[in-house]
Amino acid sequence: MSVLLWIITASVIGGLLSVFIAAIFALNARASHIPVLISFAVGALLAAVFLDILPHAFGTAADPRPIAATILFGILFFFVLEKLVLWRHCHETQCDAHDAQPAQHDHGRSGMMIIIGDTVHNFVDGVVIAAAFVADIEVGVVTAIAIIAHEIPQEVGDFLVLLHSGYSRARALALNALSSLAMLAGGVLAYYSLQEIQQIIPLLLAFAAASMIYVAVADLIPGLHRRPEIAAGVQQITLIVAGVATVWVVGELLH
Repeated sequence: MSVLLWIITASVIGGLLSVFIAAIFALNARASHIPVLISFAVGALLAAVFLDILPHAFGTAADPRPIAATILFGILFFFVLEKLVLWRHCHETQCDAHDAQPAQHDHGRSGMMIIIGDTVHNFVDGVVIAAAFVADIEVGVVTAIAIIAHEIPQEVGDFLVLLHSGYSRARALALNALSSLAMLAGGVLAYYSLQEIQQIIPLLLAFAAASMIYVAVADLIPGLHRRPEIAAGVQQITLIVAGVATVWVVGELLH
């Protein structure tokens, strides 16, 4: 089998397999449990950013300043994007954003942003898979397996964000599956222009990290503070730590 065919096969199977394994967990959760499990999503997203994505981005960049600037730009970009979505929604129907009682979901805002970030991240994973297969087929296979295992906790978090954001289970699954195909695009493009693509990987990772930071800090954490009871706080902290620990343990096992 040719190197390109190995890359295509690993990218398609890798992307879809991580999505569907995560879906087994996230989509089987009861609807009433989704707001509670959002705490786990916060931990998983932030751990993926600070324990995996950003260390890799800074570690492969010659100058850290463009990475930091891209993170800043990304956070501001997603702030403006969310403002535009809010403006559109508030002009089309009654705006829950200004009501005294918060809505049960955010009309797709955080879900849309997490899909953008996840798509960029999947594209980078495809580039990494291609680089590994170009070096050696066995290294490529091991790398693809590692990426699948590492993606699953983050994909669970993505699913929970989409469900919390008001997406149906079927639509959340479809959007995550489509986002995973960016891995195929990254793999194929990298095969034909690996040197050029690798040069912008740190910036792409920084932009993906910005989306996850923004969604976790600006959209999800404020919702957790709407339950100020001590029992709710303990539950939230426990699940956030569980999300961080899951990503950390998977990363340590793979390393």
